[in-house]
Amino acid sequence: MSRLGPAVPPWLAHALRAQRGPVPWSAVVRGALAAGPLLLVAVLSGRTSVGVVAALGAMLAGINDRPGSRRAAVRRLGVPALAGAGGLLVGSYAGQHVGAVTLTLLLTVLGLLAGAVSAVGPVASGAGTQLLVAAAIGAGMPLPEPGWQRALFFVAGAGWLLALRLALPTPGATAGDYRFDGERDAVGGVYDAVAALLAAVGGPDAPGRRVALTAALDHAQDALGGPRLRRYASSAAERRLHAQYAAALPLAEAATALAWAGEAVPARAVEGPRRLAVAVRTSTHTGPLPAPSRSAPALRALDDALLHAADAFDGGGDDTALHTRRRTATSLARMVLGSAGREYGLRVALCFGASVAVAQALHHARWYGSHAHWYWLPATAVFLVKPDLGPLASRVICRAAGTVLGAVLFAAFAALLPRPAGLVALVALCGALIPVATRHFAAQTAVVTVLVLSLVMVGGEPGASWSRIGETLLACAIVLLVGHLPALGQRGGGVRARLTHAAEAAHMYLAHVLDDGTTDDRAGRWALRREAYRALAEARASIDLAAAELPALARHAEGTDEVAATLERLVDTTTACAVQLDDTGRLTPQHCERIAELLDELAEGRERAGLAVKEGQAPPVPLAG
Repeated sequence: MSRLGPAVPPWLAHALRAQRGPVPWSAVVRGALAAGPLLLVAVLSGRTSVGVVAALGAMLAGINDRPGSRRAAVRRLGVPALAGAGGLLVGSYAGQHVGAVTLTLLLTVLGLLAGAVSAVGPVASGAGTQLLVAAAIGAGMPLPEPGWQRALFFVAGAGWLLALRLALPTPGATAGDYRFDGERDAVGGVYDAVAALLAAVGGPDAPGRRVALTAALDHAQDALGGPRLRRYASSAAERRLHAQYAAALPLAEAATALAWAGEAVPARAVEGPRRLAVAVRTSTHTGPLPAPSRSAPALRALDDALLHAADAFDGGGDDTALHTRRRTATSLARMVLGSAGREYGLRVALCFGASVAVAQALHHARWYGSHAHWYWLPATAVFLVKPDLGPLASRVICRAAGTVLGAVLFAAFAALLPRPAGLVALVALCGALIPVATRHFAAQTAVVTVLVLSLVMVGGEPGASWSRIGETLLACAIVLLVGHLPALGQRGGGVRARLTHAAEAAHMYLAHVLDDGTTDDRAGRWALRREAYRALAEARASIDLAAAELPALARHAEGTDEVAATLERLVDTTTACAVQLDDTGRLTPQHCERIAELLDELAEGRERAGLAVKEGQAPPVPLAG
């Protein structure tokens, strides 16, 4: 069949792609009860400006309100909210007491700091974003309250949404303690992923199922590892969930070894993990689990893991550790000051600083008229420069389209709805739509645009729908220009930093497995395996994102996908070696030859991709027997 047209380029395909899944009704309910009711109470009490600030805090927290456990939500919502309050405080006082040049320099330095810290991880990235957005709003939005009150009410708005997240039960979650429904679902997802991988062993879907298992383990680890007052799980229900998660680790190890061998397993081997998944979600006993045949080392490991899981589910499991390695202050500082932190920090500083400078120039030239709302331009630039939201070209397209759509919709609503009641209802509606709209950046932009314009009008400022479009297009131009400027240091630093970390984690895992003196330390081995697979998943996500950039940017990450694929095969082989050593105490020639081949292939791939290789990083491969 002839092709009907040229293939869609990756940067455009990403802009047209949306996430799929069921509607998160719990988050929809929380969104409806957050910004809108806060604004309504403030309007009725005659403190409208306070309600605007609180609603902004709730809105930004709603963008971070994702599926997961309640404990994980404390960090995911609370840390960015505190950072946003700090930005609002700094921006408010700076906007009142310093001139345009000093303000621009101050916010540029703030952008450098926020961008560098964002390299630590998703929560830090969200904190950096809210820090800069709130700083721009504090400096540019005319409000009667002093800066400390603005920061206080901003945190109160985000805290209200977080309180809803902690207090409201999830619809349909009737089994066990509803406070741990997120943890139960996450741990159950791990057992489902193990069963799916076992079912795919020997087929073409096995690599994808192994990746899905890694994602499920990462999600469960995050769900169980949120902040707590005590170091260890403090309730029986929580300790049980921790033990059930720990029991899944040897199952995942055995399933990965079977996938590496590539020989299909009997259907009865799949049934056990499926029953365990149901038992987790319903808080019931597993009953008898079908045992697989013990004809191979990986099958024997699977059978032993099922027996261990059955004991843990019946209350006999005492392993409540999450088998994760804590990041030290030194490692965090290395990430912030490393190539990824420096490159992204510089890019954010240039984009944010340039947008503040242009906005200040337009503001003092009276381009905005008599109403000061110059903060929209730098706040837009912050979201545009954020790589979590997709490739640069995709972000620009989606932001422009979403802003135009949101401005048109708001103009129509503003002409029809009564004020302020209709606008308050519109804020509540937009708050409910945010959890669904986050599946596509253009949809999220449209909803947020309507919500912010409603808040601005309720706060007493005339509508500025059409100027918002012009400011958004200007921010798009600034970010596109800065995004393609030659950066200090090596381009693609974020991809290379994550890939280098993944390689280091893979070699540490391999060295641990091949060291005869530490093979009995299974807890340490599982922690290293989890770190290796998590680092690989982060590197792969960064590489896929870079590949969808415009060619001028995508070329800086060429060759990294081959390195990531080799690392994945190396970690899978290491897992198979661990299972083999547990069973027989020695490696087969197949295992040794495969490790040697992969290490050679990895060294060549890293050299082609321009990645540094540390001397002595790869452990020696032992002789078989």
